[in-house]
Amino acid sequence: MKSKWAGLILLIVVIAAAGIYYLVSSGNRVTVLDGYLGGEKIGLYEDEEVADILADRYHIQFSYSRAGSLDMVTADQTGRDYLFPSSQTTLEYYEDEHGRPLASEIVFNTPIVIYSHRLVSDALKDQGVVTEREGVLYADMEKLTQMMLDGTSWADIGLPELYGSVSVDTTDPTKSNSGNMFAALLANVCNGGETVTDADVAQVLPQLQEIFGQLGYMETSSSDLFSQFLNMGVGAKPMIAGYESQIIEFAVENPEDYEELKDDLVMIYPTPTVWSTHVYIALTEAGEQGASALLDEEVQRLAWEKHGFRTSGYGIVQGTIPGGVSGVAAEVTQVIPVPGYSAMKQIIDGLS
Repeated sequence: MKSKWAGLILLIVVIAAAGIYYLVSSGNRVTVLDGYLGGEKIGLYEDEEVADILADRYHIQFSYSRAGSLDMVTADQTGRDYLFPSSQTTLEYYEDEHGRPLASEIVFNTPIVIYSHRLVSDALKDQGVVTEREGVLYADMEKLTQMMLDGTSWADIGLPELYGSVSVDTTDPTKSNSGNMFAALLANVCNGGETVTDADVAQVLPQLQEIFGQLGYMETSSSDLFSQFLNMGVGAKPMIAGYESQIIEFAVENPEDYEELKDDLVMIYPTPTVWSTHVYIALTEAGEQGASALLDEEVQRLAWEKHGFRTSGYGIVQGTIPGGVSGVAAEVTQVIPVPGYSAMKQIIDGLS
């Protein structure tokens, strides 16, 4: 009898232990969310601090394939839980192609800027195109755009060592968001500084086609374009359009390299500029967890401090700039709205 009771007690203990183990292990189980990601956010996704927060607090892990913001809408979405592009336009494009997603959430913002070299910015200062206020460089986009439309050569502005005409390299505006946002900005400038509507597209499109037609091959990833800019020098890439966040992330992750480049590398804020809105689009119920996790207060802090994304808490920069980056505007105020989806679709089609 005693052995029978001992066996029964042992069985109960084993069952209880198994139950506890199951509860603990299931509580620690991590769900892998797979989706398409804009290249400028890869550093955030691969940040160990961010990954630990997502796993410990939200029990999720992000897996991704890199894709241009517009490309990810038309890519095969089988088995994907989310899309994480870099513009509100992409969300509207998605809705036009696939209907309303399960959920969407704006996670970060970052202004479009122009990256250049000290040699170029000094020459543009002499031409009255670039001005400096409180250590921050600004470009008069009306003057810069007119230079590009007039075919002004680099030699014309005192830079005979550079080949060709004044231009700003971008990613492909029909595939990638940074190029698309710069096209939106140029469209507004060509429209007399007013946000382009459907009725205005026919008027500004020939000018956009002229500007982008001179660029030749364009990358589809903003991270690839920025890397080329850093590595190839002023002769190959005198100016590029990109995200403000890119230089901050580079300086934080590569402090020694930034130290070597900082006297030559300059960031110029177009006047006006446009905001790039990084919107998370959930495709599945599992994917919906990703939005709330990315909005975690600590994740948002790290997004600014290590990766340069302006979040709800860091829209106005106060105190020390991450990475010791100079020339970062405390507040981005001279912003013009991006044209609506219908007008942008006509622009995209016209540049395809």
